[in-house]
Amino acid sequence: MLKEFKQFALKGNVLDLALAVIIGGAFSKIVTSLVNDLIMPILGLLLGRINFASLKYDVASVIVGAPDVSIKYGLFIQAIIDFILIAFSLFIFLKVITSVKKKKAEEIIVNIPSKEELLLTEIRDLLKEKN
Repeated sequence: MLKEFKQFALKGNVLDLALAVIIGGAFSKIVTSLVNDLIMPILGLLLGRINFASLKYDVASVIVGAPDVSIKYGLFIQAIIDFILIAFSLFIFLKVITSVKKKKAEEIIVNIPSKEELLLTEIRDLLKEKN
């Protein structure tokens, strides 16, 4: 069982996936910082000095003595913008990778001669040998 696990864990796909998760986590932190520290303050400034992180709706607690509940919709708006930027970035990244793979596949297909070309090349070579 340990041997099977080792084979599974060291497969290329598993290692690629693990690397992608690590890079994705780091990328997510960068985008979150971009949204929280650059985009949202600029957007808040343009919309009349609104601090999105402090936007909330306070709801009184129905239990006596319990603290009020806050619905922090400003943070939710930031999370939505985070998601949109990450999704768009991944879309662009995958589009670039797909186009590169497509070009490489087309080059391979173009460089492989057809059966007719191979046959004609053999005939040409045989005719050259006879002359």
